[in-house]
Amino acid sequence: MNLRNWSRQHTFGLLIGAASPLVFAPLILFIYAKIQHFLFAQVWYKFISDPNATGKFISLAIIINLLWFYLFLNREKYNFAMGIILGSVLYLPYIVYVNLIL
Repeated sequence: MNLRNWSRQHTFGLLIGAASPLVFAPLILFIYAKIQHFLFAQVWYKFISDPNATGKFISLAIIINLLWFYLFLNREKYNFAMGIILGSVLYLPYIVYVNLIL
């Protein structure tokens, strides 16, 4: 991709792709707490204090970006879809570091 072709649509997709996992992470934690019969506060504390758990829950939250990607791809808004993918890739270094190096 050439940066001269970068548009507002790319930026908007990038912002959605970067913010969406952070917004939906508490929902993922709530669902996990209900399924495992834990208190939400316990799961939240583990999410905040344990980097390995944080990496795993963020990885699950990134799956939400597939819904955004599919939505924009079906509406043929390819610049938004590319931004969503780039927003998801922003989390890759952190997830690799936490899951493989720590």
